[in-house]
Amino acid sequence: MKSITTRWLRGSLLITLVVLAVAEALYMYSTYQSYYGGARQTIISRFSTLSGQLQATGTAGDSDQTAASRASALRRAVEQFSEKDKFEFMLLDSAGGVITASSGTQPEGLTGQEDFVLAQTAPSGVGSAVYHTGEGERVLSVTMLVPYAAGSITALRMVTSMTLVDRRIWQAFAMSMGVALAVLCFTVWSGLFFVRSIVKPLGQVEATATKIAKGDLSVRLPATRYNDEIGRLCATINQMAQDLAMAETMKNDFISSVSHELRTPLTSIKGWVETIATLRDPADPNYQKGISIIGTETDRLYTMVEELLDFSRLQNGIQLKCQVLDLVAETTDAALFVEARIQKEGLRLVYDEPEFLCPVWADPGRLHQVLVNVLDNAIKYSEPGGSITITLERRGPNAVIAVRDHGRGISPEDLANVKQKFFKGKNAVRGSGIGLAVVEEIVSALGGTLDMASTLGVGTTVSMALPIYHPGQEFLHQPIQ
Repeated sequence: MKSITTRWLRGSLLITLVVLAVAEALYMYSTYQSYYGGARQTIISRFSTLSGQLQATGTAGDSDQTAASRASALRRAVEQFSEKDKFEFMLLDSAGGVITASSGTQPEGLTGQEDFVLAQTAPSGVGSAVYHTGEGERVLSVTMLVPYAAGSITALRMVTSMTLVDRRIWQAFAMSMGVALAVLCFTVWSGLFFVRSIVKPLGQVEATATKIAKGDLSVRLPATRYNDEIGRLCATINQMAQDLAMAETMKNDFISSVSHELRTPLTSIKGWVETIATLRDPADPNYQKGISIIGTETDRLYTMVEELLDFSRLQNGIQLKCQVLDLVAETTDAALFVEARIQKEGLRLVYDEPEFLCPVWADPGRLHQVLVNVLDNAIKYSEPGGSITITLERRGPNAVIAVRDHGRGISPEDLANVKQKFFKGKNAVRGSGIGLAVVEEIVSALGGTLDMASTLGVGTTVSMALPIYHPGQEFLHQPIQ
C-alpha cells in the first residue's frame, strides 16, 4: 500500500540525490580543471620566460649562426635547469623525438606524442596531454613549438608528476562526498521527521474517521501542539464528531418525542372509536364528544405529519413559487386564521394592522406557513389570560414582523439551540421539535433572517426580517431547488 513516506522517498529524496550528484560532478570537474589547468599554466609561464630569452638571442636575424646560437642556449638551459625535482625539461626534434632531457635520459614509459601533435595544430603552438608511466603514475606533459629557428630543435616539452595534484583532488573529492553525505543524511532525517509529523496525525485521523463511520461518535483526536492545517483538521474532525453525537442524541430524542406525540392522539382516537362503536344513538353526548375529539386529534396528527413532510422537502430541496406580496395583508390573514384558537385558549390577540403597503418577494403558501407556525408556538407557550402581540414595521431596507408572547420563556442555554432541527428544550411542550428549523429554512430561502429573544418566566419575542421588494429582487434570491 502506497504511503506519503514512499511518495516522499520516490519524489523529493530522489530529486535531492540527483541534485547532490550533479553538484558533486560539477565541483569535481571544476576542481580537476583548476588543479590541472594551474599546473599547465605554470609550465607555460616557464616556456614564456625561455621564449623571451630566445628572442634576445641573435637579434640580427634567423641566419644559421643565429639558429645555432639559439640551439646552444636551449641546450644550456636544459643542462642548467634548476627545477629538475619538479619538472622534466626536454628538447624535441621535428619528429617529436627527444634530443636531450634535463635528467640526461628520456623518462621511461613516456612514449606518447599527443601533446606534440596538438602543439603543431594549435594556433598558440602549445599542446598538453596526460600520460601514465609504466609504474602507473599520472604525468602532465606540455609541449610548445619553438617560435624561432633553433637548429634541429623544434619544440620544448616539460613533464611533471601529478601524484600530489591527484592526491589533492582525491582529498577534495572525499571532503565534498562527506559534505554531500552529511547534507543527504540531514535531508533524510529532517524529511522523515517532517513526513512523520504529518503521517502520524493523518493515521490517527484515518483511524478516528473509520470509527466515526462505524458509528462510534465518542472517539476524539488528541490535541496537537501545532496550529497548522493538521491541527485545524483534527479540531474540525473533533467538532464534527461532537456535532454528530449531538445530532444523534437529538435525532433519538426526536424519534422518542414523535413516537410519544403520535401515540397520544392515536390512543385517544382508538379509544373513542371503540366507545363510539358501542353507541347506537348519534344524539348521545358521548357519541358527539367522541366525534369531536377524533376530529381534533386527527387535525393534530395531520399537522405533525405536514411538519415532517415539510422538513423532508426542505432537506431534499423544494421549489418556492415566489411573487410580489403585501406583507401587511399576509400578516392580517395569518392573525385571522389563528384568532379563534387564541380566544379558545383564553388568550388575547393584540394586533393593529398598519395602514401602509409593505411589498415583499415571497411564496404565499410558505410565508403563511411561517407566520402560522410562529403564532402557533406563541399560543402553545402562553398561559390563559395572557396576550400575544403582533407588530409590523419597516426598518431601512427590511420589513420586520415581531410576535411576542407572555409565556414561560426559554432558558439561556436552550435559546442558542432552539432553532436546530430535532431540538426540544427543557420547557418544551408537545410537538416534533422541527417547526422552528423549518421556519428558519424558509425565511433564509426568502433572503431574510429569524431572531429570537426570550426571558425565562417572562416571554419570548420572535422577529422575522424580510427584504422589502424592489424591481430585480427576483433575480437575487432564487428559489430553493
